[in-house]
Amino acid sequence: MLQPSMTKNDSKARIFIFTVSAIVFAAVVALSRIKLDVDLGFDVHLFALANGIINSAVAVLLIAGLLTAKQKNYGLHKRIMIFAILLSVLFLVSYICHHLFAGETKFGDFNGDGILGVDEQQRAGSMRMVYYIILFTHIPLAGIILPFILFTAYRALIGEYDRHRKLVRITWPVWFYVAVTGVLVYLLISPYYQ
Repeated sequence: MLQPSMTKNDSKARIFIFTVSAIVFAAVVALSRIKLDVDLGFDVHLFALANGIINSAVAVLLIAGLLTAKQKNYGLHKRIMIFAILLSVLFLVSYICHHLFAGETKFGDFNGDGILGVDEQQRAGSMRMVYYIILFTHIPLAGIILPFILFTAYRALIGEYDRHRKLVRITWPVWFYVAVTGVLVYLLISPYYQ
């Protein structure tokens, strides 16, 4: 096992984790309702493409992290997981930028007018339902996973590996699901970006 990288202080860790999680959640909720009409000089949907790429990379890193932990290569496991967390922070920044500058895109809005007509709904077909099922499982899980990720990382960094492993049983599958469904959401909605 690795030596702890941090000194244990559960009360400070709790305050930090819950504060960061609350700020991120509030920022995503608030900023998702705001659209800035600014010409950035490039297609703002590049942020969404970046999000899809980042989520793909995080999913791969999560698998690599799981495999290195099972192989007891804890040094590599730690580096991989820290990189996955850093990429997730980058994802958050890109996600906020996309929603700030691009606004909302409706699945099936073929003409990009923001109104989903009956003909557009029929044209989108059953994929519209598939998209919304994925989206409505992805969003709440993405909203609640952050404190779990941070507590799981904290337990490892202070050397409480038994508690870390218990949290991983919850955190890893949810984080992986969020990463994979994030890619699926992007692939499904991107044809409707105008």
